[in-house]
Amino acid sequence: MGGDLSAEAINQEIRELWARAGGRLSPEQRMEYTRLVVAWAAASGQGEVAEAA
Repeated sequence: MGGDLSAEAINQEIRELWARAGGRLSPEQRMEYTRLVVAWAAASGQGEVAEAA
């Protein structure tokens, strides 16, 4: 994933990650998911992302 992707493109990557994972993320996939969510927030202008409880 490059740093110049749109929020929509990053969201699609997140959806594909979940589809590949079958709804349950491995530790490695969870790290990728976190990275993608942060990138999505930056691309969509959402500012800081708080980690879910």
